[in-house]
Amino acid sequence: MFEFLLLLAGSYLLGSIPFGLVVAKLMGGPDPRQVGSANIGAANVYRVLGRNAGAFTLFGDILKGAAPVFLARFGLQGLGGWHETAVAAVGLAAVCGHIWPVYLRFQGGKAVATSFGVLLVLCPLAAAALAALYGLVFRVWGISSVASLATAWMMPAMVGLMSEVKIYLLASAVLSGLILWRHQDNVIRLCRGEEPALAEGEPQSNTPEDSQPAEQS
Repeated sequence: MFEFLLLLAGSYLLGSIPFGLVVAKLMGGPDPRQVGSANIGAANVYRVLGRNAGAFTLFGDILKGAAPVFLARFGLQGLGGWHETAVAAVGLAAVCGHIWPVYLRFQGGKAVATSFGVLLVLCPLAAAALAALYGLVFRVWGISSVASLATAWMMPAMVGLMSEVKIYLLASAVLSGLILWRHQDNVIRLCRGEEPALAEGEPQSNTPEDSQPAEQS
């Protein structure tokens, strides 16, 4: 039990690492919270600093979801029938860290990439199907938030179809709800026709957009 609690706390702290901000500083770019859509996810980092910075951010955000869940799934011992519940809890802790990071005064991202990292270990087949769905929707619409919303909606269904572990289905439903909740401003902008497409190298102002963050991984 002590190992589980330690891993749970470590998962939250790892999830709290703002890789978008770290990448921006290492690459000598502006603070992504102050330009573009004013958030630290891969979409805004890509928009502000380019393809490589966006890819590094995406990889980091996925890894901080996958790594602690991998350790929990294959490393935790002695929990008996509670093992799958413990693994799901560790994954949720990482996502909560991304959304409410202790290092940034609990102002974080929308957890799409980190949730994908969690599912990559919990249910790889569902993660692969959701990645394909994201790519398809993004190819058609060219808007990151639309692809994220479609993926979030389908997440519980994919996990339910491809995993027999009921607690993983419950965890995917919670992740889906969190992602959809974090995208409520995007939904409003989509209804108004104001949601921007994702484009690399667009001119960026020195202050955030007047609206809330548009896209976050």
